[in-house]
Amino acid sequence: MTPRVVLGRLLERVFPGRARRYRGLRGRGHDWERMAARRLEAEGYRILDRNFRGRSGEIDFVAEEGDTLCFVEVKGRSGSWFGSPAEAVTLEKQRRIVRTAEEYLRRRRLGSPRCRFDVVTILEEGERREVVVMRDAFEDPGARSPRR
Repeated sequence: MTPRVVLGRLLERVFPGRARRYRGLRGRGHDWERMAARRLEAEGYRILDRNFRGRSGEIDFVAEEGDTLCFVEVKGRSGSWFGSPAEAVTLEKQRRIVRTAEEYLRRRRLGSPRCRFDVVTILEEGERREVVVMRDAFEDPGARSPRR
């Protein structure tokens, strides 16, 4: 056993309720998801699932707001040097979210409920954090709009 493993097991026995924390980008992503969950619940969403994994990808949150099933993507940035967090939800990412949402509906046998795709953006600049819930942020990129 390595010293790190021994120390980890010792700490688990001394502090049994202590949750493990990820470091680096993974840890920041978990922190952003916790912030997003708090904001969603404060705005009236009821979270049904977290981090649903399908063949096409992952959906951060599946939630209900009223009678609407919401598939929520969380995007965070620690600064605006590379653009806003919302810009990171590219067309390809939207397609993957839609395919994964369709798989979610099939697996749960939910039929065709009223659905929408929301994005929670988190921008951290220094000590300031801005959390924004964007309702109906995008539609199915593969759906065709009717001709006029």
